[in-house]
Amino acid sequence: MGARPRPPEVPCVRSPAPLQDVVGIRRVARSGGPENLIRPVSRRTFLAAGAALGAALTGCGRPTASPAGSAPLRIGAIPDQDPEVLQRLYGTVAEAVSTGLDLEVGYAPVTDYAAAVSLFRTGDLDLVWFGGLTGVQARLQTPGAVPVAQRDIDRAFTSVFVVHAATGVAPSSDLTALAPLRFTYGSETSTSGRLMPAWFLREAGVDPQGFPGGPGFSGSHDATLALVASGSYQAGALNAQVWRARSEEGAVDPAVVLHSETPPYADYHWLLNPRAAASTGVPDLADRLLAFFTGLPPGDPVLDLFGAGSFVPVQTSDHDRIEQIGRDLGLVS
Repeated sequence: MGARPRPPEVPCVRSPAPLQDVVGIRRVARSGGPENLIRPVSRRTFLAAGAALGAALTGCGRPTASPAGSAPLRIGAIPDQDPEVLQRLYGTVAEAVSTGLDLEVGYAPVTDYAAAVSLFRTGDLDLVWFGGLTGVQARLQTPGAVPVAQRDIDRAFTSVFVVHAATGVAPSSDLTALAPLRFTYGSETSTSGRLMPAWFLREAGVDPQGFPGGPGFSGSHDATLALVASGSYQAGALNAQVWRARSEEGAVDPAVVLHSETPPYADYHWLLNPRAAASTGVPDLADRLLAFFTGLPPGDPVLDLFGAGSFVPVQTSDHDRIEQIGRDLGLVS
């Protein structure tokens, strides 16, 4: 599907905003290459996401803060957590970036990981919070994409393996105990919920696709916790940050217990579309975004919602290992 012309108006926000609507510009209410490079997006999913995005980004007048004749900066993110968490997080980000850069900014939720990559490629999303793998996929499909920043914790990110207490599997660094269990990953293209757990399983001698009945794919880290808690799956893998956050909140069912944590790897980062500077009328947009994110003071609400102490610069080479592992596992070609 070819890129569509950018809509001329800034996004509208209606309350309550459904998941497919843009949910953040100024004054938003706070609430935290080739097609075969990724799992193909179904036509229904892509059209639904594109239609919702197009509808949400039209029908409003343009405030004077945006350069004349420009479009708003449209941000997105892989849907790796519960929608309410994402709406609160990226609504706050949109407001903060809008204020910091004196630019209209809108957040557009997407339906799944593959849709985020596709909408970035077509130019419907300008700035996207990707995981390591989806960032690699988006960059390979969108020549000229610019890595902007990542959190301090993304330089050495980890995943955890969890099990249902009824399995009797004790915490251990030995991953072979997971092999006979019904197992679920998160999204099929999640770095922390699928790619790296599968890699470490294979390194331990466990076939990452060989679980009884084949592995499941829950779609998000929170969904993985829920499926293991219900007993639908006996074990699963998820983002260690989500595990710790939910544990601190008391939101993890006692039936779900920690089995092990992986070695570190590089993960999430902001990626800027190469067409965004022209569409927003801000030639130095990448530099301004980098300065904004790395200049956030300790304790800033954005940092708190991201669970980070700071944002730091990121380079394409930081995810070379992720790209190679993606190729080895057949998730990048």
